[in-house]
Amino acid sequence: MMVMPLGPDFARALDIPAAHIGYIGGSYTAAAALAGLIGSMLLDRFDRRRALAVAMAGLIVSTALGGLAWDFHSLLAARVLAGLFGGPAVAVAIATVTDQVAPQRRGQAMGAVMSAFSLSAIAGVPVGLELALYGGWRLPFFAVAFAGLVVAVAAIAILPPQRGHLAGAGMKTGAWLRMTALLSRRKVWLAYATVALVQVQQFMIVPNIAAYVQGNLGFPRDHLSLVYMTGGTLSFFAARWAGRLVDRHGSSAVTFAATVGLSLVIFFAFIGYRPWMPVLGLFPFFMTFVGIRMVANGAAFSRVPDPQERAGFMALVSAVQHLSSAFGAFLSAEILTNAADGRLEHVTTMATISITIGLAVPLLTLWLERATRPSATPLPLAVNADAVLDGGGQSR
Repeated sequence: MMVMPLGPDFARALDIPAAHIGYIGGSYTAAAALAGLIGSMLLDRFDRRRALAVAMAGLIVSTALGGLAWDFHSLLAARVLAGLFGGPAVAVAIATVTDQVAPQRRGQAMGAVMSAFSLSAIAGVPVGLELALYGGWRLPFFAVAFAGLVVAVAAIAILPPQRGHLAGAGMKTGAWLRMTALLSRRKVWLAYATVALVQVQQFMIVPNIAAYVQGNLGFPRDHLSLVYMTGGTLSFFAARWAGRLVDRHGSSAVTFAATVGLSLVIFFAFIGYRPWMPVLGLFPFFMTFVGIRMVANGAAFSRVPDPQERAGFMALVSAVQHLSSAFGAFLSAEILTNAADGRLEHVTTMATISITIGLAVPLLTLWLERATRPSATPLPLAVNADAVLDGGGQSR
């Protein structure tokens, strides 16, 4: 959320072609994917609070290093290091939330958690863009690192030890055997396929929004923060509303509606754009529909793993998510070229491919929802009593 809007700024400062901004975002996501693959076999063996502390410490330091970059390769290296810690941090955080919330309330819980992305757009992105105007592109990196330190200290101080998942029977087996058992299930592969397509579609667009609206649509740099602030505000409220809709109507219905809306926005912004169409009337809705779909997908994914394998499952989700994001960013960077006047060329091709990929997401989500639907067969009373206990033994 911070790096992509600043792309044109550090591209000018470090003499990076605007068409290659996607590589900066892709480097983070590729590294996070690698970390997710490793973390999928290790994270469930540790107290979640301790794992979160280590991941956040690495993320804070590597973010600060991004502000010290002097060329394309040094910035790329800093973002790779950030990705190695950022991927596990997200996986552990989502696993912790899922451990503590009953399945019937996870739509609202995911809506609350995912609204953090909206808050980063409402506050973080505009502040970052303004800091870059007054203090240079490096200042936002240092500011985010400092904010991350404050949040990490508070989270570790408030969060109690998270060891309930360590009591699961599956923890007695080796990491490789647990991962093999996890990957033997059809619903797991459906979840990974869904998140892969979601991220490829989105990250063909996300790294290029700032460069496109400035270079192709003539939107002023000084007003760029309004795009993200407006979109973040809309998606903040939409995410919380979407959580209630997911709990009421299911993930697949909400995913279908969000995908239709997202496809229309991409079409009118990149393919059927007309000069009379306001930038602030299009791109904020891209963020809104992305946020709604994230909530629906998060609720669907939360029903897939057992408690003792949740962090490992989410680490693999994070790996697939980031690898797919990197693929989408790299693919758009290969498709796009810079015209002599600074415009991005071949954006219609990029947008067409993105829309086509996204059309399969609602179908996969429907299959996943059916695969994770609870059995209609009544359970014995004793089993029902156990079912309301989370991994830590606390009733919900």
